[in-house]
Amino acid sequence: MRAVMQNKATSYSTASTFTRVLNVALWVLQALLAALFFWHGQFMTFPPAEMVEMINTNIGERLRVFIGVAEMLAAAGLLLPGITRILPSLTTLAAAGLMIVMSSATVLHTVRGETASAITTAVIFVLVTLVAALRWKVVPLAARR
Repeated sequence: MRAVMQNKATSYSTASTFTRVLNVALWVLQALLAALFFWHGQFMTFPPAEMVEMINTNIGERLRVFIGVAEMLAAAGLLLPGITRILPSLTTLAAAGLMIVMSSATVLHTVRGETASAITTAVIFVLVTLVAALRWKVVPLAARR
């Protein structure tokens, strides 16, 4: 009986350690993705003067600004709900929104024959999908009490 209880305690502590490690890894991934999307959103919203014409020719000014603002808001959504513990489920929704953005970007780059960009956006899609799935079911963020 005693051995069974010790075995249960060991499995609980192992699961708890795994959850803590996964939680830290997710926070690091979320911070890196937030930095990436905030940087890219700022670049799309306020591009260098010499690139405005080229970007607007490719995707249009309104879409460029929309993508930039959406990415900056999503970057905030990846971090702020978890940090403040106010509506932490918004982190999952921000990651899900970024899944839509990154799948669309992957299709766009694939259609244009931009293989390197398509691979990059596909990898980022996988990363935001991991954040969305793991924060939704495996290691959800706790709300403020």
